[in-house]
Amino acid sequence: MIQPAVHPEPTHEVIDLCRDLIRIDTTNTGDPETTTPERPATEWVAARLAEVGIESQLREPTPGRTSLVARIEGTDPSRGALLVHGHLDVVPADPDEWSVPPFAGELRDGFIWGRGAIDMKDFDAMVLAVVRGWRRTGYRPPRDIVLAFTADEEAGSTYGARFLVQQHPELLAGCTEAIGEVGGYSYTVSDGLRLYLVQIAEKGIDWLRLSATGAPGHGSMLHEDNAVTAIAEAVARLGRHQFPVEVTPAVRAFLTHLAEALGLTLDPDDPEQVIAKLGPVARIIGATIRNTANPTRLQAGYKENVIPGRASATVDCRSLPGRSDELLTQVRELVGPGIGIEFVQRQPAVETTFDGPLVAAMTDALRAEDPAARPIPYMLSGGTDAKSFATLGIRCFGFSPLRLPPDLDFAALFHGIDERVPIAGLQFGVRVLDRFLRAS
Repeated sequence: MIQPAVHPEPTHEVIDLCRDLIRIDTTNTGDPETTTPERPATEWVAARLAEVGIESQLREPTPGRTSLVARIEGTDPSRGALLVHGHLDVVPADPDEWSVPPFAGELRDGFIWGRGAIDMKDFDAMVLAVVRGWRRTGYRPPRDIVLAFTADEEAGSTYGARFLVQQHPELLAGCTEAIGEVGGYSYTVSDGLRLYLVQIAEKGIDWLRLSATGAPGHGSMLHEDNAVTAIAEAVARLGRHQFPVEVTPAVRAFLTHLAEALGLTLDPDDPEQVIAKLGPVARIIGATIRNTANPTRLQAGYKENVIPGRASATVDCRSLPGRSDELLTQVRELVGPGIGIEFVQRQPAVETTFDGPLVAAMTDALRAEDPAARPIPYMLSGGTDAKSFATLGIRCFGFSPLRLPPDLDFAALFHGIDERVPIAGLQFGVRVLDRFLRAS
């Protein structure tokens, strides 16, 4: 007699799914010549969905830069669909800096280690584990669930989400709400209180290239018109500048909920005193109360004794909602005359409110798995594919649930060395995501 196949529970399967995804190198350098195409990972996802009878649509604007969209039909076709999106690319990792090989998916000390473990192949694996479990039991969600696994998020989404939105919006037809990174993760206040930060907003992307020109010449001579000096001085002025504090509606909501949770009386117009007490997560929250500008690259010259005629720098600027033009004006004033400014990438901020049935479903799902959970809204200092999907009128949230160890510096793991995700937190996320999607 043939025994029926025994399939792993989603909370067990998610471990292998996450490890297998990490092992597929999808490094996105931002340079098409050196970026590792996402197609092998996309085909791997399509195969995992096909195993349980879910058909995928693969789309790519250029060979290898592949994204996937799949639709799971719900029981009520009259309702708007929920978009669940995650990107498949990762930032580079230097093996010499890591304690483990960054693409090995190694298990150690209760964690899965590797580039993408929390940004964001963990969530990709959670989603796959949940929907594969549904298909094996014949479960259908109450509304259509549209899955999107995208390319190129780490370089601005040009070959991924933006391409889908601009060239294939029909694949996202009917989507009214969305969830993706970075939200739903825990911040432990005490044994009886864990705050779960749900993303309702994210800052705009304003990546700039600054340039200076001068007279080229011999490095041994007196030279007053030096492009390298000009760009270095401009970058130093900009990089050291602290922009003024502005409390946006999303940040005000965060502070209000935080005060209620902690039983404190706070002045929402003076947020720095409170944010400084949040530990490592303050690096994320602290960047959401002002515009920021961080120099990231410098380029000049071709020989030690030749003064070049041109020098350039790139600056990662992030603007508060509605403040992109203001930020550009501030940058122009800081860098001074004679410095050219051009946009490398410019995408607007995204912002919604912390209310409605979807937020209620998040809250209920978290509290069902963690009675000490208290969800609160916040703004992400970075950017996600939500910027692209929001242009279709989709209301976007960051909700990729994780219960984290109290001593884990979660913020440092994003694009950092020794990126890793706790296995127990990953399994917690599967349970929460399953409850949430069934109730959404």
